[in-house]
Amino acid sequence: MLRGIDPMSASMVGMSFLVLGMVLLLGKLIRVMSPTLQRLFIPSSLIGGFLALFLGPELLGKLFLWIGYNDTFLSGGIFPAEMLDIWTTLPGLFISIIFATLFLGKEIPGIRNIWFLAGPQIAHGQTIAWGQYVFGILITILVLTPFYGINPMAGALIEISFEGGHGTAAGMASTFEELGFSDAADLSLGLATVGILFGVIFGIILLNYGVRTGKAAVLKNADHISLNERYQTGIIDFDSRESAGKITTRPESIEPLSLHFAYIGVAIGIGYIILQGLILIEKITWGQATDIYLLAHIPLFPMAMIGGVILQKFLDRFDVYQTLDRDLMMRIQGLSLDILITSAIATLSLTVIGNNLIPFIILATVGIVWNLVAFMFLGPKMIPSYWFEKSIGNFGQSMGMTASGLLLMRIADPADSSSALGGFGYKQLLFEPIVGGGIFTAASVPLLFYFGPVPVLILAAIIMIFWGGLGIFYFGRK
Repeated sequence: MLRGIDPMSASMVGMSFLVLGMVLLLGKLIRVMSPTLQRLFIPSSLIGGFLALFLGPELLGKLFLWIGYNDTFLSGGIFPAEMLDIWTTLPGLFISIIFATLFLGKEIPGIRNIWFLAGPQIAHGQTIAWGQYVFGILITILVLTPFYGINPMAGALIEISFEGGHGTAAGMASTFEELGFSDAADLSLGLATVGILFGVIFGIILLNYGVRTGKAAVLKNADHISLNERYQTGIIDFDSRESAGKITTRPESIEPLSLHFAYIGVAIGIGYIILQGLILIEKITWGQATDIYLLAHIPLFPMAMIGGVILQKFLDRFDVYQTLDRDLMMRIQGLSLDILITSAIATLSLTVIGNNLIPFIILATVGIVWNLVAFMFLGPKMIPSYWFEKSIGNFGQSMGMTASGLLLMRIADPADSSSALGGFGYKQLLFEPIVGGGIFTAASVPLLFYFGPVPVLILAAIIMIFWGGLGIFYFGRK
């Protein structure tokens, strides 16, 4: 027995993952049996998370308390409190894995090539992201803080939740806690859930609208959308199945999956060293002089992404055997995202959302309306060719998940004849490091805390106008 480690705690960690796996499997089975959930392309992780939420203390437990069964084991839900505590910590851990894998195994081209191939999509995506800050902070200043007494830091929640998604919302939990706005963790996770649900629903509606009105240049009639029904179950035909990744090393030497986990560990380690170095610099320079410590509140995950880029550049130059496989890295990323979403939804506090229901609804409505306006009116003005196919991806991503954007683009253009998918991939290289979970996303809450909402609003508005003007007057006129 290892000294200092509670064997019961270690056993509970293992049991927590086993139960989480069963919850995910049940989510998948429910999706396979539900044509409605299939048509809406709701991820199994989201379904499993809601199932666990229902069986936990927030719903089933309170139901038993309400009917008077206070002393039964179900009065706290079917999951032990220790298990829920472990699930609560998982999103903050797995978000670093997800961000470390974003660019590992991916060719990183020069900025000039990225700009040439994906410039309009970059401008459009950046405008949406900064607009989420602008309208989120505006509605907070004008309505939420004066009438509902909500913390001004709520102005960042739309971008954190919609553009960043569950991973970013969960990763920011410690920052919210440190800055005295702990309710924001559950509010942002709830908003991220709303974003995914309405992102897919409105995405399908927009696709049908694009077909009927002729705005979708690739899809000529509604029958093209029905071709994607085979994707709805989420089961790949037996004859169409491919390998999940290339085996780059012999297992007797090192298991390829183990090697890729090791690469992720190195990337996160590089990010940790960078973050600690920046915190130290801040502490001995402007932090000591001004008592403002922004970097001390930035979570690890955006630095893990930078660590992944540095590691990939190193491997490009020195790994002559090319031992890192992108497809295998994507499988690790997908596993981490499923665990993150399921555990985050399972431990969501409905009490916090209920106590802030009106501000929650207002923030969700503002975010959805802005994203729809940016798609319908800015998309055709900023993207000169195949605007519908390219901006539908930005819309899906801006509602909470990069996967949603990819899904909508694949439905809109199955053969990628518009090159929307390629541009969307290149766009992430100049998008993810800044917003959608990047450096500014992580710094936005500390900035609001130290400087207040007005300076951050002015900064966000200037950057939004810059990207919007670049898209409309430069790319849009080409």
